[in-house]
Amino acid sequence: MGADSSLVRLSLEHVTLRFGGVTALADVSLRVADHELLALIGPNGAGKTSILNCVSGLYRPQEGRIVFHDSDRTAHDLHRLAPHRIARLGVARTFQNIELFKHMTVLENLMLGRHVHMKGGVLAGGLYWGRQQNREIEHRRQVEEVIDFLNLEPYRRSAVGNLAYGIQKLVELGRALALDPDVLLLDEPLAGMNAEEKESMARFILDVHEEWGVTPVVIDHDMDVIMDISDRVVVLDFGRVIAEGRPEEVRTDPAVIEAYLGEEHHAEVPG
Repeated sequence: MGADSSLVRLSLEHVTLRFGGVTALADVSLRVADHELLALIGPNGAGKTSILNCVSGLYRPQEGRIVFHDSDRTAHDLHRLAPHRIARLGVARTFQNIELFKHMTVLENLMLGRHVHMKGGVLAGGLYWGRQQNREIEHRRQVEEVIDFLNLEPYRRSAVGNLAYGIQKLVELGRALALDPDVLLLDEPLAGMNAEEKESMARFILDVHEEWGVTPVVIDHDMDVIMDISDRVVVLDFGRVIAEGRPEEVRTDPAVIEAYLGEEHHAEVPG
């Protein structure tokens, strides 16, 4: 499978997902080791986003298992859980198309990232004292850490819909980080960005991985960045895994070159 089974954080075991007569994922098995940065690549329609949707609970595969090991190494069958329960366990994600509340501020959007951890009920929340007040202060502290980490301080009180696209992508990353995840699913975080924005986002992803100890799973079409930041790459085509390994192994794999990279791109990528 590629990852040390004693350190597996997330695993898909023979996962098959169908929509009517269309098979989006066909017997997909893969493992994500704790604290590795895994990339999923492949042509459009290869099944990459379907994997993230299955892991996060938006889709339910007809066959197979998806198992997540939390910080206590307890195994959870994700394919049986609702999305909010999966998020509470420590699996966060961003989306290919920005899914923010545009009329709300950056701070408010990030506070929403904490909602799955908020407890206390309507009465305790309305009275706002004692333990509930302490919890609110702690949630706010963690959100402030994310704002500081992503350099979002100048925008904290700005409505998200008024911000530049690149900043909105950072806010979406921030909302996922506010959940305090163990696994972070990133669906095309670099899409639509200019070169400077891509460099900044890639740096943040690496910092989340290296400094915060989060395990990222990244989908993107920017092969230069993917090959540069990833520990391991899994390649999909027509809903099947066709290759996996270290970036330098994958980019020279004949099946990958034929299915996705192409001879021209392969020739341009340094060895």
